[in-house]
Amino acid sequence: MTSIDPRSSSSSSSSSSSNSSNSLPRSSVAALPPRSLAARLGITSVPRDELRRRYTQSGSKFIRIMGADVHYVDEGRGDIIVMIHGFASSLHTWNRVADELKHAYRIIRLDLPPFGVTGPLRSSTGAIETMDLPTYQRFIDTFLQALGITRATFIGNSLGGLISWDYAVRHREAVERLVLIDSAGFPMRLPIYIGLFNSALVRASSPRWLPEAIIKSAVRNVYGDPRKIDAVTLRRYVEFFHGEGTRAAIGKMVPTLDFAELDTNVLTTLALPTLVLWGAKDRWIPTAHAAEFAQRIPGAKSVMYPGLGHIPMEEAPERVLTDLRAFLGTHAAPKAGAVARA
Repeated sequence: MTSIDPRSSSSSSSSSSSNSSNSLPRSSVAALPPRSLAARLGITSVPRDELRRRYTQSGSKFIRIMGADVHYVDEGRGDIIVMIHGFASSLHTWNRVADELKHAYRIIRLDLPPFGVTGPLRSSTGAIETMDLPTYQRFIDTFLQALGITRATFIGNSLGGLISWDYAVRHREAVERLVLIDSAGFPMRLPIYIGLFNSALVRASSPRWLPEAIIKSAVRNVYGDPRKIDAVTLRRYVEFFHGEGTRAAIGKMVPTLDFAELDTNVLTTLALPTLVLWGAKDRWIPTAHAAEFAQRIPGAKSVMYPGLGHIPMEEAPERVLTDLRAFLGTHAAPKAGAVARA
């Protein structure tokens, strides 16, 4: 039986760094201690409480769903936009985009299990759940029902794109608009950094030993220009991947990622405004898939970003925001102070 227990958690630091492409609370950044050798080698894991202390934001909230305290941020007012991140990422990937759009919309973004602050879902016995597509379907349905979301625009990246368009297929009346950013869905070979977990040896050893150098290499691989990644962002990805229970959960999840079994023909039945955004230097999902989505979804518009990689909204948020505003039918939102004076 699913239990739902909404709880708010305010981060002790609400100011954010404007210099980073994906800002974090200043005090959280300052509080990050040097990592021990055992931590850098992935011999130890980062406790969930520690991740919560370091990476919650001023708008962070938690809700108990399917055995996990699900971390999400709910900000702004107006029409609802739900943002769903990709594999091994977190809601922080939307920071800059959400910070701008929240002046005109209600923005809801979450840490999908088993990633980010949320971590793995667990059964009634405490066992880690396998995050296959049916489990994600049950999870996202429960999450949105718990928040009372009956209609929204969905913006999804990578795995989050798959979850978004699948939700639109299953709940056609509940999705107003759809934005797919380097979305998963069509048959493909898994990126090498994910495909490693199809090895039984890697699945068995990774919870006890996985050097952070491998994780950093994977993060650099999703950027079109790896020089854009700052040390704080790299550290966040590493610590989330080394989070308590995450590697074991990924080991159970990856063998279920068989996109060849997905019915993408149902995309032709989607009758809603759709925007497909893609990084031309995406090394994880073939750029040809952008055309596949645009061709199958009636009336879909597509934008290809030269020089950007798999997560363009994090790598170059200002470029993505330009296209999102045009698609959503809004101009640059006024500053909060200007609204107050008006």
